[in-house]
Amino acid sequence: MSGVLVLSVRVFASAGSWIESDAVDQCHRVAGLDGMVHVAGMPDLHPGKGAPIGAAMLSSVLYPFLVGSDIGCGIAVFPIRVKRPHLEKLAARFPDLDRGLTPDDEEWPDDIPAGHRDSLGTVGRGNHFVELARVDDVFRPYEINKGDLVLIVHSGSRGLGESILRAHTEVHGAGPAADPAAYLKEHDDAVRWGSLNRRLMAERVANALGAVVEAPIVDECHNFVEVRDGLYLHRKGAAAGDGRDVLVAGTRGTPSYLVAGHAGAEANFSVAHGAGRKMSRADALRRGKAKHTVAELRRTAVGSFVVCGDRQLLFEEAPTAYKRIEQVIGDLVAYELATSVAVTIPLITYKTKDRS
Repeated sequence: MSGVLVLSVRVFASAGSWIESDAVDQCHRVAGLDGMVHVAGMPDLHPGKGAPIGAAMLSSVLYPFLVGSDIGCGIAVFPIRVKRPHLEKLAARFPDLDRGLTPDDEEWPDDIPAGHRDSLGTVGRGNHFVELARVDDVFRPYEINKGDLVLIVHSGSRGLGESILRAHTEVHGAGPAADPAAYLKEHDDAVRWGSLNRRLMAERVANALGAVVEAPIVDECHNFVEVRDGLYLHRKGAAAGDGRDVLVAGTRGTPSYLVAGHAGAEANFSVAHGAGRKMSRADALRRGKAKHTVAELRRTAVGSFVVCGDRQLLFEEAPTAYKRIEQVIGDLVAYELATSVAVTIPLITYKTKDRS
């Protein structure tokens, strides 16, 4: 199956996939930047602020804005053992992941990258979440089995990555990094911080639920830059797909897929990171209010519970605002970028504390 190859842009999406022309246009604009070698769009490609989301961009020049503000944002999957999985009661016991940890909390770590203590152990807003899910199917021998429970944590470096990008853009705007080595040092701290933050949230949830959480079987970020063969491979909403296992997130009302990535150079060694937005937040809010009630959005089509005290966020992040995850996975498989390993079904999805 061949992709769309135009100049230095290739989009790995079939004719049946929902890909906005604005996103493709952004790919071509990025391809015109000085030093750009190749832009690969994933099947979850959608427009971002100045640069596409769901894209991997290879260049001889390092552009911090192509990575964005949430450096190190990613998804980790933790096997978890829950004694009595009564979902409604467990949903009520989720901790307040809007409240940052303090040194008095038992989860407080000994070593914090860059010394960034603010918002430690918090999930953030937007498409970030913490989800208790059930393994619905496994397609080959793996560390998890059908029926097991896992905790899926999607979050990033919170204010640390934002401060790094802001310091750059205040001086250089969307231009290249004046000192790539200095940027990469700060970037790497933010990547480590994001991974630590996901682990801390898993521990917080496990402690609140009286559960036992294990080391992550997957922890891959999808907003970062990698130095590869002397070039800079920027990933914005794209995960490393060269021999890595990646959790491609669906929505709070649809499955997610654990895949084994085996993408090559044409895909910039990358795979999709999720379903990808189909609607803007404003459109999702407007259409959702006309179609759903808040009560309807707190339970999903698969019977799972949604913990979200922000009504606007409930509508903005509705499953209908996203592309079909089955189509995204189908394209990854058809283009031989990845192979499905397992499927998870959401049981409880935490967005923000329900203050009521």
